[in-house]
Amino acid sequence: MSELAVSTRARPGNGPDPTGEAFVRAFNAVRAELVSTLFFVLGNHDDAQDVAQDAFLKCWRTRASLDEVQNMRAWIFRVGLNAAKDLQRNAWRRRARPLAAAAGSEHEAQPSPAESLEDNDALERLRQALMTLRPEEKAVFLLRQNGDLTYEEIADLRRSPVGTVKTQMRAALHKLRRVLKE
Repeated sequence: MSELAVSTRARPGNGPDPTGEAFVRAFNAVRAELVSTLFFVLGNHDDAQDVAQDAFLKCWRTRASLDEVQNMRAWIFRVGLNAAKDLQRNAWRRRARPLAAAAGSEHEAQPSPAESLEDNDALERLRQALMTLRPEEKAVFLLRQNGDLTYEEIADLRRSPVGTVKTQMRAALHKLRRVLKE
């Protein structure tokens, strides 16, 4: 997927739309964290990139109502996680299995084989541990860790009481520690 860039002109001849520019800046600021979070939810980098693109487009189409958004970062993550859920529910995706995971970009510096194996092993253990979590625990954990959101922001985002979010985070951490210790 190429860099997320969109013209911010709302109507030809009317000049830049400040709300659109602000949205593009906000989205680009959280894009890497969103893709990382989506990768842990979906388990596939290409799907994470596709869902991030889909989330951008969904947000862009509703930019007229951005004045109502109190927390742009939380809103973007919510749209992204909802798009990931939609992709997971897709019947075609359940039947089709992706080819072997991409080994990475050719443009990146290549780590040594030992480092690569160690990193892949640690990442796979974390991914497997995340799969043991209930969906709501996984969402809270990823929003807190990758999304860098407060418990209050997560509660607003998930429309849950703060106490419930904290309980889900505590349960997620307990399960992850137990699985990773084994």
